[in-house]
Amino acid sequence: MKLLHTADWHLGKSLKGQNLIEDQNFILNQLFDIINEQNPDAILISGDIFDRSIPPPDAVELFNDTLNRFAEKNLPTLIISGNHDSATRLNFGSKLFSKQNIFIAAKITSTPAQIVLEDKFGEIYFSLIPFFVQSEIRSKFYCEDDANRFYVNLARQNIPKNKRSVALAHVFITGGIESESERKFVGGSENIDANIFANYNYVALGHLHRPQSISNRIRYAGSPLKYSFDEANHKKSVTIADIDGSGKVKIDKIPLIPRRDVKIYKGTLAELRKIPRTEDYICAQLTEHEINIQDKLANNFPHLLKVEFLTTRDYNYDEAQEFREGGSTLDYFADFFKSQTGEDLKAEYREAMSEFLSEIGKEE
Repeated sequence: MKLLHTADWHLGKSLKGQNLIEDQNFILNQLFDIINEQNPDAILISGDIFDRSIPPPDAVELFNDTLNRFAEKNLPTLIISGNHDSATRLNFGSKLFSKQNIFIAAKITSTPAQIVLEDKFGEIYFSLIPFFVQSEIRSKFYCEDDANRFYVNLARQNIPKNKRSVALAHVFITGGIESESERKFVGGSENIDANIFANYNYVALGHLHRPQSISNRIRYAGSPLKYSFDEANHKKSVTIADIDGSGKVKIDKIPLIPRRDVKIYKGTLAELRKIPRTEDYICAQLTEHEINIQDKLANNFPHLLKVEFLTTRDYNYDEAQEFREGGSTLDYFADFFKSQTGEDLKAEYREAMSEFLSEIGKEE
C-alpha cells in the first residue's frame, strides 16, 4: 500500500508579519499534483492543520476547499489534530466527512480512532492518535503510568496479531531536531520514547518541521513550507511510504518547490546590493551598521522581512554600562549604541539622530 504522508500545514501562519495564505494555497496545489503523479492509496495528515486554535477566515476557507478536493478524489484521507489545532473546531463535521472517505480524529476517545484499509495483501490497521497532554489521559482514564505509552497501547488493543499497522501521531520524539517555528512544550515531560511505537510497521509523525527519520519506519514528514529563517536550509518534501505484504516499508521523498523561498544573505550593504533582485522572503544579515536598510535594499529584496546586524566581536550585554555625566541626549544615545554594538556611532547616524531629537523638541 502506498501512503502519502504530510503534516504541519499551519494554515493561516505568517512569517515576520507576511501573510502566507497565497504561498500555502500554492503548495497545496502542488500537493495535489504529486497525488496525481504518485497515485497513493491513502493520504495521511499528521496534525497542525491550522496555525492557531481560532484560525483566520481565509485559512478555514482554504482547508474547506482542500477537503472538497480530497472528497472528489475519494481517496482515504486520515487526519489528526496537532498542538496548534482546536480539537473541537477540527472535529466539526467529522461524521459527515467520514462518508466521503475523510477520517478526522481530533479528540481523545475511550476507544482510540481506528481505520482499516485493504490492499492485495490484506488489511492494514491505522491508529489515529491526536495531540494530547499527559494530564488529559491521566484524568480521563485514571492512568498513573506513562500516559503516552498507555494511550498507544490502548490503540493497539483492537489490532489483531500479525496484522500490518500504521500510527499517525503528533508528538516530539526524543532525539528529533527542532526548529524555531515550532511551539515548544513546557518542560520535557512531553518528550516521548520512540519505543512506544515499536509494534507499528510505519509511524507517520507530525510536529517537527524539519523532514527527518527517527528510524527506517518512524518519520516526520515536516512542514510543506519554511516557517522561520532557521529553516532556510531545510529541503521540504512530502513522504511516500510504501508498505509491502510483509510489512516492510520503503520511504521516498518528493520535493516541494515553494512560490517564494526563505533565504538568508550575509555581508556588507555593498555586497548585498550586488545580489540580483529576488522575490524570495529574505533575512539580511549586515556585517556593518547602516540605517534605512529596508529602503536601501528594496530594489534587490522587495520581500525583505528581517534585518540583523552582526557585530565584529562578542559583547557582554549583561555588563553594567557607565554613561558620561552631564552629556546631551545625543551623547547618551551614542553611549547606548556603543554598549549594544561595540562600535562608535557613525557621523551620518549621529546627524540623523540629532535631526530626530530636534524635531521631538519642537513638538514639545
